[in-house]
Amino acid sequence: MPARPPSPREPREPWASYFYRYPFLIGIAFAVIPAIFAFIALWIPHTPIPGLLSQQVPTTAAVEPPSPIPAVPAVAAIASFISPQRLVQLSGHLLHRSFSTMVVSPRYERELQIAELAVQRAAILTKRVFHEKAKGTVDKNDKSPVTIGDFGAQALIIAALQHNFPEDAIVAEEEAAQLREDANLRDTIWELVRSTKLADAASEQLLGGSVATVESMLDLIDKGNSPGGSTGRIWTIDPIDGTKGFLRGGQYAVCLGLMVDGDVKVGVLGCPNLPVDDAARLTADSGANQTDAEGHGVLLAAVQHHGANSRALTDGALADRKHIGMRVLDDLAKATFCESVEAAHSAHGDQAQISQKLGITEPSVRMDSQAKYGSIARGAGDIYLRLPVKATYQEKIWDHAAGDLIVRESGGEVTDIHGKRLDFGAGRTLANNKGVVAAPAPVHGQVLAAVQEVLKIKA
Repeated sequence: MPARPPSPREPREPWASYFYRYPFLIGIAFAVIPAIFAFIALWIPHTPIPGLLSQQVPTTAAVEPPSPIPAVPAVAAIASFISPQRLVQLSGHLLHRSFSTMVVSPRYERELQIAELAVQRAAILTKRVFHEKAKGTVDKNDKSPVTIGDFGAQALIIAALQHNFPEDAIVAEEEAAQLREDANLRDTIWELVRSTKLADAASEQLLGGSVATVESMLDLIDKGNSPGGSTGRIWTIDPIDGTKGFLRGGQYAVCLGLMVDGDVKVGVLGCPNLPVDDAARLTADSGANQTDAEGHGVLLAAVQHHGANSRALTDGALADRKHIGMRVLDDLAKATFCESVEAAHSAHGDQAQISQKLGITEPSVRMDSQAKYGSIARGAGDIYLRLPVKATYQEKIWDHAAGDLIVRESGGEVTDIHGKRLDFGAGRTLANNKGVVAAPAPVHGQVLAAVQEVLKIKA
């Protein structure tokens, strides 16, 4: 494999103390300055400075002054910055983060680039398997299915992480014990892993190139055995989140998150069957009979305190990105709920009562995987509930880490049913949390209150 590039040191901005000392003034600036520039751009056309024309054109002939030129580019730029979705995203940052942390927080640029490319490469493999009739399913101890896509995608992602960040720990869903015993399944997966690569040579080189041998593949899969915890750098991987959705032709996601000292810093979701268009609203059939054909396949990503973005999934270099934000909800009755397809994952009856209390009349959209997080983060849906069905069940961190960060960086708030932030530093599970309530920050309190009333939880 090519030599691993050195890790850059994260920059720090010492002038961040001004943001900490004067949060009120900075808040006013965030609100007032864009409004002033928008007013100027909209109402004051561009006119040449008097006298400048005569200096540039030395002639005695009468010159007609040009007609005023509207400042269309300026209007477009300001309109993009103060769009409703962008304002919801900014409100989430300002309401729930101190200005000092917003400014000095590392950007994790290299980690983000590698994570996005690794998920994009793994998605090439999952798409190949998605179109196969025999997906090579096996059952784990908890009876959940695993496909050859799960094993193959995990091997490819861990290979990229090991090449670039060899000292980082990894929490991943699958292990290779079954593959060591089943030669046919192992050889099928190896052929997929060996032959899957990015079409862009430079991007593939950044990930370290192809896995060397079948034994290397098995060893890579088993490197996801970290116990997790609240110290150090830990990556968490769900190679195919929503395996049943993957099998039935619905939604699924390739998920990757980086935690530092128990806090999620980078999150990436590859959703091959979601539409590329961020403005496409969810419909009742969004969770079934889906395709990764033209116009589908989106890569969603976020870095803590630096916002969230989407870009089209490709088979080569990363496509251009664009900012995403949650939809403005001026009327909760118009909200769209997302919930799990499987009744064993979320209490559908309780969700129906919550919808009724909030006055929501639209039917909920049932879909698999963290594609639900991604959908509400970009405004395709609005609220995601995962209500506990068993008192003893503990959510896995790989099922929520990336999606949690992407929603919060899009202007949302994510808590459990008791109003606590999800704790990713407790090990391989969310042992300190029950359920998930994700909604735009301005209305999260209302949604949480309805959840607690229906579930008879004292606030």
